[in-house]
Amino acid sequence: MADVTERKRRSGGRAGNTRRTSSDVIQQAPWIIPVNTDRPTEPLNEEGVEAIHNGAMRILEEIGIDFLNEEALDLFKEIGVKVNGSNVRMDREWVMEMVAKAPSEFTITPRNLDRQITIGGRNMVFGNVSSPPNYFDLETGKVPGTRKQCQDLLKLTQYFNCIHFAGGYPVEPVDIHARDRHLDVVYDKLTLTDKVMHAYSLGKERVEDVIEMVKIGGGLSEEEFQSRPHMYTNINSTSPLKHDQPMIDGCLRMVRRGQAVIVTPFTLAGAMAPVTMAGAVAQSIAEAMAAIALFQWVKPGCPCVLGTFTSNVDMKTGAPAFGTPEYIRATQMTGQMARFYGLPLRSSGSCAANVPDGQAMWETTASLWAAVQSGTNAVYHAAGWLEGGLIASPEKFVMDCEVLGQLIRYFDPAITATTPDDIAVEAIREVGGEGHFFGIQHTQDRYETAFHQPFLSDWRNYEGWEIAGGIWTAERAHHLFKDIVNSFEAPPMDVAVQDELADFVARRKSEGGAPTDF
Repeated sequence: MADVTERKRRSGGRAGNTRRTSSDVIQQAPWIIPVNTDRPTEPLNEEGVEAIHNGAMRILEEIGIDFLNEEALDLFKEIGVKVNGSNVRMDREWVMEMVAKAPSEFTITPRNLDRQITIGGRNMVFGNVSSPPNYFDLETGKVPGTRKQCQDLLKLTQYFNCIHFAGGYPVEPVDIHARDRHLDVVYDKLTLTDKVMHAYSLGKERVEDVIEMVKIGGGLSEEEFQSRPHMYTNINSTSPLKHDQPMIDGCLRMVRRGQAVIVTPFTLAGAMAPVTMAGAVAQSIAEAMAAIALFQWVKPGCPCVLGTFTSNVDMKTGAPAFGTPEYIRATQMTGQMARFYGLPLRSSGSCAANVPDGQAMWETTASLWAAVQSGTNAVYHAAGWLEGGLIASPEKFVMDCEVLGQLIRYFDPAITATTPDDIAVEAIREVGGEGHFFGIQHTQDRYETAFHQPFLSDWRNYEGWEIAGGIWTAERAHHLFKDIVNSFEAPPMDVAVQDELADFVARRKSEGGAPTDF
């Protein structure tokens, strides 16, 4: 908190009250939105896509989705679909007509215009871990999250160029009362980062407060704010087959003001969805389509994203599993369905591992490659996730960013370029069959940028690694995390804007923040 307080004491002119970007602890690639040029992996044939679509539509027509939100029920009655208590059944023709109104691509503009992201098409953006209640690093072990730890993870979010948007709280700061938590964390997010912002749909006060703070942070009038997306929310259905009160309320508030929503059913096969992956995907599609259709009726053309969080449980313990073969296939299948409906896709970088170890990385890497293969546009939880989403870890965050850097480099068109210089016949002629390529001009002109340079991997042999201290990967990541947060400098923000944000937070706290029952 000290660094935030110090910034608030600064005063002076607008140009004189900005701060430099973070110091370079590592050499990293510049900010770029990667474009996924690979053909998507499509495990379903045409009949399979139609079968899942038909299954999802039958769920909507014959079984229905429960909406535990009175406004949504009133809207459905106005639409003329079948409403029985909280259960809503809707015809596929109406659903498809509504979903067709959603854009296949849209842009979100944060307070820093250089950090604008486009979701859809072949674009692929990555976000930080969101919402774990616990924190783990090599010094603390597993502990409940605090504001200081949340701030540190936000600093990593800002520092790494491979992280394109800020998700929810990177760890829940449980040392702040729930009525005020959103105010303090959003203040930290807006002052420690300049990337795309998120609001939790957990009651009207939280959504409206975040909207106002994003407007203040960006210097936006209400008209400017509503003119295009400046933030987003992500909701989960309460699987099986339910949407709750606050999440639908938050989405309705967001879409009416032109902001983006991601609808992500949390369907774990064998627990909250059928044990078969096709059944779990069909249920997930039905739950998402029901909400997206409603939002399109309320605000035609509003930006909506189909989210997938379909995986399986461990049938021995009931614990969720991630990065499994079933998870990978479900993500690929949902990617096919997203293209069928013309919607952008969100998936996740997830794992079930409890510490930043080998299991953590192979499961997360499998999840990330599933995102690549499925044509995912926005990857949630791409860095820092442990224990099935119950732990946020800075070491894991750094380790994941190493993998994300590799993925972004993988998409670099320079690797697959085929110009005469890239085919390099003359270089091959120069070396012939007896020389080597190290010293020739063709190599000398390119050696600094020819290959991906990791910041965390250690490519020395065992003896060299041992002489250098024999430091294992998680420990190296821990040292990097410490160096980054200790040298961190927040992105520029006008002092008057920061003071206005602080005043808003203080006023809303004095008014009681968001109501709670404790």
